[in-house]
Amino acid sequence: MASIYDIKPRFQALLRPVTEKLAAANVTANQVTVAAMALSIGHGLLIAFAPWQRLWLLLLPVTLFLRMALNAIDGMLAREHKQKSRLGAMLNELSDVISDAALYLPFALVAPLSPTLAVIAVVLAGLTEMTGVTGQTIGSTRRYDGPMGKSDRAFAYGLLAFLLAIGLGGALWTHLYQWAIVLLLAVTIWNRARKALQA
Repeated sequence: MASIYDIKPRFQALLRPVTEKLAAANVTANQVTVAAMALSIGHGLLIAFAPWQRLWLLLLPVTLFLRMALNAIDGMLAREHKQKSRLGAMLNELSDVISDAALYLPFALVAPLSPTLAVIAVVLAGLTEMTGVTGQTIGSTRRYDGPMGKSDRAFAYGLLAFLLAIGLGGALWTHLYQWAIVLLLAVTIWNRARKALQA
C-alpha cells in the first residue's frame, strides 16, 4: 500500500551533500539519532506543558520535517560511511518509538481532541514499529509497509497540528481525523504482519 516512505530515496538524494559534510566533520550516525530524539522530546514537552499555546502546534510540522531529515541522514551515515553498529540499530528502533510517543502523546492534552484516541494512536504507532522489526526475527526483512508508517504519521500529525494552530479545531472533524489515524495504523500493523509472513 502506498506510503510517503516510497519517496525516501529522492529525499535522501537531496540530503546527501549535508550528510557528506557531517561525515567529514566526524559526526556519527548515533549522534544524529540521539539529536533527532532529543528534538522530538523537547518539542513534545513544550506541547505537554502548554497545550493551549498555538505556537508550539504551528511549529510542529517544522520539527517533524527536521526529525525526518535527521532520520534519513543517520541512515545514510550508517550505510554509506561504514558506521553501522549493533548499538546504532538498537538506538534507531528505540528512538523512533520514543520520539513518536514524545511528539504525539501530548495531543491527549490538546482541546478538542479525544485523549483516549490520542493514547490509542500512540500505542498502535509503537506496535507498527514492533511489527516491522518482528519480520527480522522470523527470517523475513524489516517491514516498512504503509499506509501509516513513520513518515505518514509525521505528515498526518503535522497537518493536524497546523489546522488546530490556525483555529480549525471543531470537535467532530478532529475526532474523525483521529479515528482515521487509528484505523490506518491498524491496517498498517496488519499489512506489515502479512507481508512479513509471506516473505
